[in-house]
Amino acid sequence: MSQHATEGIKHVTDALSIMTVIGTLAQVLPALAAIFSIVWSCFRIYETRTVQSWLKKGKRNEKTDN
Repeated sequence: MSQHATEGIKHVTDALSIMTVIGTLAQVLPALAAIFSIVWSCFRIYETRTVQSWLKKGKRNEKTDN
């Protein structure tokens, strides 16, 4: 249940981030909101499986070494 709640919170925050970017580009919100949105988007991109696999590509897989 906690994993589901966490995913829901991430989706809501992603939507708020997108709205923040649009609002900032339309000059409705201050630049501080844009900084928050950029930081949040960077965290989300870093969390993706693709980026994580890129970062772990050079490391040895301990499960296959046994």
